[in-house]
Amino acid sequence: MRAAEPPQSDRPSLVERPSLVELPGPGVRPGSVRHRPRWLTVAALLSVAAVLVTAGWAGRRDRPVGDRTVGEVTRVGVRPGEAIPGYLRAAATELAALPAGSSPAGTYALVSFADYLAPGPLADALAGVAVVEVVARVPLPGRQTEIVRLAAQRLPQDVVAGMAAVAGRKDREAADQRVRAATADDAALRRAYETGAWVAAGEAAAYRAACGCAYAAVVRGVPDALRALAARPAVRAVDPTPELRRLDRTVVTPPLPEQRDVARPPADAGPTPLVGESSEAAPKATEYSLRVALATPGAALSAVATSPDAPADSRTAVQK
Repeated sequence: MRAAEPPQSDRPSLVERPSLVELPGPGVRPGSVRHRPRWLTVAALLSVAAVLVTAGWAGRRDRPVGDRTVGEVTRVGVRPGEAIPGYLRAAATELAALPAGSSPAGTYALVSFADYLAPGPLADALAGVAVVEVVARVPLPGRQTEIVRLAAQRLPQDVVAGMAAVAGRKDREAADQRVRAATADDAALRRAYETGAWVAAGEAAAYRAACGCAYAAVVRGVPDALRALAARPAVRAVDPTPELRRLDRTVVTPPLPEQRDVARPPADAGPTPLVGESSEAAPKATEYSLRVALATPGAALSAVATSPDAPADSRTAVQK
């Protein structure tokens, strides 16, 4: 990157300026005042200019080249409010048109699953491509649970380890929310803290049991491998992104398995009922979350009704 040049006013001028000549005072004979030779002034200016130019060149040479991707964010997936069927068709069209002569290292792609998957089935579902990360959330009914991105090169080990780390963080989050609920004077505020503890505890229990919570992945593969991946029953869509360069500056928004018409955040049922009128702590986990996470550890969860798209009593897997 070429460094910005200094403004014109900051550059030393090599143009000779009229020198100030001391006028002889009274009683001084004309011609008795000694003048500095003009060539000495020019030589001094040239020396100063050479020093400044050398320093500026050295500064530009030692300065590291800037990152041209600073400030750039790549967005991959379905936008909020976008029709999901249209997104699926566009992804399929782009995948079919992906040229065979792509990068030997492969093309990045966002893979959306037809259902929430546990860590175990991921290896078979994503075989043939390099997995970079897995996108997951605990599908608690009627709750906007946190979406997490888990680094994953080895399946299922990295996903299980990532889920365990998230479970520990959720335990701390739940404990903090309980403390806040116990000291809150306002009933509505106390209810909000209790709800936060209730949801965080359910997420912690699910992740600790290696739940069926993964619903997308970022992978890298050659076009033929990506097209073969898209044909598998567990895969809902493969959205190739040849322009993706930096994962740390990438926002991924895969469609949720339970949503079929329009992309939107999961419907949230609001705060949990108050635990009496005291500051008693919220339960550590919901009965549903414990039953799903602990009774059948590692089993895939069926898509549940967390969106207006699905009927309230739906418990079956969503089709592509």
